Amino acid sequence: MKVCVVGQGYIGLPTAALFAKHNCDVVGVDINKEMIDDLNNGIVHIEEPGISESINNAIVEGRYHASLSPEEADVFIITVPTPYLVENLSCDLSYVINACESIVDYLKSGNTVIIESTIAPGSTEESIKPILEKSGLKVGIDIYLAHCPERVLPGQIMYELVNNNRIIGGVTEACTEKASEAYGIFVKGKLLKTEAKTAELSKCMENTFRDVNIALANELTKICAKIGVNALDVIELANQHPRVNIHNPGPGVGGHCLAIDPYFVYSKAPDDANIIKLSRDTNNSMPQFTSDKAKLIIQKHTNHYKPKIAILGVSYKGNTGDTRESPAFEIISNLEKEGYSVGIHDPHVSGDKFLSLEEALQDASIALILADHDEFKKLDYDLFKENMENPIIFDTKNIIDDVPDYIKLFNFGNLYKI
Repeated sequence: MKVCVVGQGYIGLPTAALFAKHNCDVVGVDINKEMIDDLNNGIVHIEEPGISESINNAIVEGRYHASLSPEEADVFIITVPTPYLVENLSCDLSYVINACESIVDYLKSGNTVIIESTIAPGSTEESIKPILEKSGLKVGIDIYLAHCPERVLPGQIMYELVNNNRIIGGVTEACTEKASEAYGIFVKGKLLKTEAKTAELSKCMENTFRDVNIALANELTKICAKIGVNALDVIELANQHPRVNIHNPGPGVGGHCLAIDPYFVYSKAPDDANIIKLSRDTNNSMPQFTSDKAKLIIQKHTNHYKPKIAILGVSYKGNTGDTRESPAFEIISNLEKEGYSVGIHDPHVSGDKFLSLEEALQDASIALILADHDEFKKLDYDLFKENMENPIIFDTKNIIDDVPDYIKLFNFGNLYKI
């Protein structure tokens, strides 16, 4: 079977690698020429366990190549981004539409087209189906169309694509069966068969559930900071109840899913999606809340006026280099607008502005942990003592349990002690 995967990012590339690993002929398509050239030379641009080895093996064995243009195939999989439109908080389908239009001339009878990109309910039938039928082929009769959303955790994508259950939402029952046949090649989890609109909404609600739960934890954090209670203790004790699972608070919600997908649901029924919208607003408020608390710590516990702040981590997900929608950048922007200088260190992200840990800490009055990388769970505290006059850590990811006596530690549990 030949598979054409349009989009070679965090989902498309691992998907292409797995089809190739299971003896399919795969072409990975993307509009980024530099990325395509790199991929054909075995250079993988995302940090994900197993992906580089899989792609290079597939190249050597002639089962994978990258291209700027689609090719004829048996199965077409669309894995391009779907950002949200800020002006009306709805799903931006432009990348998906462009990707679907790009494959129309390559479609032939018997093909299966699968949309993996997260989209608003109704998009597969209302927006995508008419584009594909410009080929003269009828969906459900000549070609088969389904929405099959990815459900993976960064850092474990290759494993979870294989082992997680997969939602298969066809426009017709025949479409569902054809898409199931494709994923049956490598998926070991259950293939959960349904129709397209249900699949679309199910994926959006998976991420909305988590966003709402995080918002509850973040709101609790604000309440506890005002009334003098340790929020982390409250959450730990409440979660001892067998049917309670309050998530962890944090400096904001990032990533291409949780920070965006709830808007796709909200846009369909804004008068009714009140909890969803309020949760988004709550989580969007956390970068400013974090910035304000960092400034308050500096004002009350240092002798410096507008000092340097060490930023530890900018990726939204621990142990990855994924910075999409990361709240860290808003926090940095807030602090810089206030006149603070920042030294940024992230062992998983590279760039001109990034420093070594020692350089970031040099003359800093506070170290602000914004990513839960393993490296930050086992820090060399001697570097803090050597480079900071009075070492202070504000751990917004709640990953440090204990520090030496010479370091003052704040987190979202003890903010009331500022």
